[in-house]
Amino acid sequence: MIKVTMGNNVKRKSEIIDENMTLREALETAEIDYTTGVMNLDGSTLSPGDLDKTFADFGISEKCYLLNVVKADNA
Repeated sequence: MIKVTMGNNVKRKSEIIDENMTLREALETAEIDYTTGVMNLDGSTLSPGDLDKTFADFGISEKCYLLNVVKADNA
């Protein structure tokens, strides 16, 4: 079991997750919208297909941050 802090620019929450769960399953369980912005795992940008990999596939064994960062232009 690992502690995952998930969220976006506005809201974050921590969940205890099985390391064999995919990133997408964790986000959907926590009701985090991952369709906008850039997904990051511990500060590294995720590539296409990475959401269907497990935390164990990334070598995460204790804790991590899984964040959706929306960048907007300021007028």
